[in-house]
Amino acid sequence: MVTAPPLAAFAWLRHGFGTRNSEPLTGRVATLRQTHSDLVWSVRQSVGCLGDGDAMITDEPGLLLAIRTADCVPILLADPVRKVVAAVHAGWRGTVAGILTQTVGQMSTDYGTNPLDVVAAIGPAIGPCCFEVGADVPLPVVDRKANLWVANRKQLEQTGVGSIWVAEQCTMCEPETFFSFRRAKDTGRMVSAIGIRD
Repeated sequence: MVTAPPLAAFAWLRHGFGTRNSEPLTGRVATLRQTHSDLVWSVRQSVGCLGDGDAMITDEPGLLLAIRTADCVPILLADPVRKVVAAVHAGWRGTVAGILTQTVGQMSTDYGTNPLDVVAAIGPAIGPCCFEVGADVPLPVVDRKANLWVANRKQLEQTGVGSIWVAEQCTMCEPETFFSFRRAKDTGRMVSAIGIRD
């Protein structure tokens, strides 16, 4: 697992960005059928697959929120004041749809989170070195390459998030460590997760 130092500093928190060698998650785990949308779930007691969506939020101790990626961006959020966490799956479609704006907004609405208190970690994903896109992708592009790390960082900054950490590890460049859909379409998925300790 890849950990984010700002999140690792919170003793009440469990988190990690999966690699191709990560152990399976155990315990109470909530997941989604990820659809590259802006749909956000507030999770209270449920476990297993909740339905269609791309982000989950909870303040429930002992529950892990898990997302799967293989080039898309896994983003983990924590509000240390309200003890609220979120897991977000952001491909380019979800990024354009504003999945992070929706997630931080729902953290505020449902749990009273102040965006300034949020600590965000952007995990390993396809980097600007490798993410070649066509003219149909409405993201800033340089030499046909898009930067999902920067696009999601900007979205977090626009919502007022106070602390943002970026792994800056490209899943396509590191075949020994990460699965990559663009490198090999028939591939596995990494599982990234965040939760509040019991």
